[in-house]
Amino acid sequence: MIEVADILRPHGAAYRASHALLASQQRALRDIENCRTAFFGGHVAQCDHCGHLRYAYHSCRNRHCPKCHGEQDDSWLERQQSLLLPVPHFLLTFTLPAELRSLAFGHQKNVYGALLRCAAQSVLKLTADPRWLGATPTVLGVLHTWTRAMLYHPHVHLLVSAGGLAADGQPWIAAKHPAFLVPVRALSVVFRAKMRDAFHALLPDVQAPSRVWLKLWVVHCQHAGAGTKVLEYLARYVFRVAITNSRIEAFEHGPITFRYRDNRTQQMRRVCLPAE
Repeated sequence: MIEVADILRPHGAAYRASHALLASQQRALRDIENCRTAFFGGHVAQCDHCGHLRYAYHSCRNRHCPKCHGEQDDSWLERQQSLLLPVPHFLLTFTLPAELRSLAFGHQKNVYGALLRCAAQSVLKLTADPRWLGATPTVLGVLHTWTRAMLYHPHVHLLVSAGGLAADGQPWIAAKHPAFLVPVRALSVVFRAKMRDAFHALLPDVQAPSRVWLKLWVVHCQHAGAGTKVLEYLARYVFRVAITNSRIEAFEHGPITFRYRDNRTQQMRRVCLPAE
């Protein structure tokens, strides 16, 4: 099997030289390149019957490594399933407009935090309105920064209960309509305003394109049943990296071919990209 590390080892140095990387990105490249090599040391096991020795190198344990995230997925999913309320849920998706993505990539800590916070605050603002719910729902947020085709695309998924607690803490108030939570267009406007305020507060010296604060932002809402299937979907992205080793089909010391599932058609497609 071709591994991500097989691509990084011959091409990583050139990539570092031509791109300004964050310290966390530098560390991730180093760890993936050296995972299960002598760089991280190792151990030896000896059979107590025949004396056979087996040598094994240690894993890097970096959360971005394709070989080091499996157990974390399972642990997170089990914990979230234990917290899931036995009520219907909605899946809401908030997408950062293309005009802000280059700024987001250069200021990831500030922008990603604001993206999660503003998405959740927008939902809570509208669900507090008695016209829509008049209660506080449960909200689980997960940040996602790429598409299956490896395109940079920061967005947030929120799993929101179709109901919530009244202002005094009880009783539980169910959503007024089984297929509707809050008006999506209004949610988009509130989300855009909160992100505009967050950008001005967190990045006062960074000038965003003025037109981005006038266009309609993309917010999507769909019924998610009991929420269990959505949790399983989100668990695959909380710790998993952008591309797994199993998706890489060919690497000819330059072009790399990998497969992905098209979101629109659900068909498997293949794309060939240079190593960089």
